Formats: sequence, structure tokens, C-alpha cells
Amino acid sequence: MTGLLPGDPADTVGGAATPRALCVLAPNPSPMTLDGTNTWLLAEPGSDLAVVVDPGPLDEGHLRRVIEIAEQRGQRVALTLLTHGHADHAEGAARFAELTGTEVRALDPVHRLGGAGLHGGQVIEVGGLELRVVPTPGHTSDSLTFHLPADGAILTGDTVLGRGTTMVAHPDGLLGDYLDSLRRLRSLAAEHGVHTVLPGHGPVLADALGGVEYYLAHRAGRLAQVETAVEAGCRTAEQVVARVYADVDRALWPAAELSVRAQLRYLEDHGLI
Repeated sequence: MTGLLPGDPADTVGGAATPRALCVLAPNPSPMTLDGTNTWLLAEPGSDLAVVVDPGPLDEGHLRRVIEIAEQRGQRVALTLLTHGHADHAEGAARFAELTGTEVRALDPVHRLGGAGLHGGQVIEVGGLELRVVPTPGHTSDSLTFHLPADGAILTGDTVLGRGTTMVAHPDGLLGDYLDSLRRLRSLAAEHGVHTVLPGHGPVLADALGGVEYYLAHRAGRLAQVETAVEAGCRTAEQVVARVYADVDRALWPAAELSVRAQLRYLEDHGLI
């Protein structure tokens, strides 16, 4: 969903974001992917080894560009990670692994290549770079966030976007899980020095706590609107979308319908409708 968050920086995407993170924007813009998928090239300053998070779509030019940028920086890609398995983040992973000779590590075994998986609490170290794996299901069941403590940053995939809000991809994604994940990220921001969001789409967010709190408030507001729509006689997800998302671009209604279905299930599970 589009629309800048309060306090968003200038709406620019791509390039160096932190001392350890550089964004290479994939050429796949759309209403769902915003400017395109953010492929993240991570490396400890001075190291010749790099980690790539979310190679993106199966676009040969983009994949080779990521490798070329690493080489220009004197780095070799040593590991590929996925925040989740949606095609705009992961479709190019197998080809990227072939080009770089790396493993692809993910939560879902379906998307792994040649190595171990990922799990919450895990610490990944490559060339002095440290990443901590944070489980953040909700957008999808396999969604992960990578915490880059040295930069006070989190790579959130589609859990928190740089512009607008994301969808809960029902039935795989669950709203209860998503709210728990947002609370987990709020804790990282409030208590563990995280101030920067490196999202899967859209510009970098400099106010991680404000961004996550906005997401929580937005979800609470939408949930109340869905409950009101049901009380007013809406009986299907399509009817709820037409009422609650009337001010949203219709190109986004299919995604909104997935979120509505997740919200209806949440309200049913909690005995609220």
C-alpha cells in the first residue's frame, strides 16, 4: 500500500544506506513492489567478503549488477540470505547462487540451496559482519528480519516497508503472528538501539520506532474498520474491501483482500465477530 509514513526521509531508493549496507534496486517496479525490490549488499568495512540479502527476481542483468558492484568494492559474495520466499525477493536466488557459488539460506527448506537453514536467535558471521536472525512471521509464515547491530539497523523484507504498509498474505500469513512480530521489532527499536529500517521495498526509514508504532496503529485502525464493516452488514471479504479500502488504488485491492481475510480470521478466532 502506498503513502509515506510520518517522518519519512526523501523518497529515494538505492545506494549506500549505512556503513555496512548498500541497496541495489531491482528493475521490477509495480504497485505491489513500489520502486522495485531492494537487494541488500552487506559487508564489514574493510572486508573482502559480502553477504547478499534477497537477490530479487530472476533478472540476469540485476543479478550480475549486484556481483559487479561487490567486485568494484573489492568484495566477493560469500553468502546469500532470504527474508522470505516471495518471487520478487527469491526467484533469482538459485541463479545468483550459481553465479556466485554461494549457499542460499532461508527459513523455508523449499528455498534453501546447499546448506543449513535459518532460525530465530541465530548469529551469522561473515568476514567480521554480524547478523542476528529475528523471526517475524505474519506477512508470510517464513518471514525473517536480519538485525545488523553494528549499524543499529534491521533488514525487514516485507514486514515493514519504506513507504506505505504491507499485506498479510492470507492464508499463509496470520494477523496474530504479524502483530507479535511488530511488537518484537518495536522492542528491538526501543530497547536495543535499532534506529534504521532497511526495507524490502521503498526508501530507508531513519525512525525505526516511529515506523513500527505507525504500523501497529494502522493495523489496529484497519481491524476496527473491518469489525465495523461486518457489523454494518458486509458478509464477504470483497464487500469489506470495497467499504474499508474505498480510498485505496484499486490495483491494490487484491492484496487488501488477502489482508482482510486475515483480519476476518483474527476477529473470528478471538470471538469478536
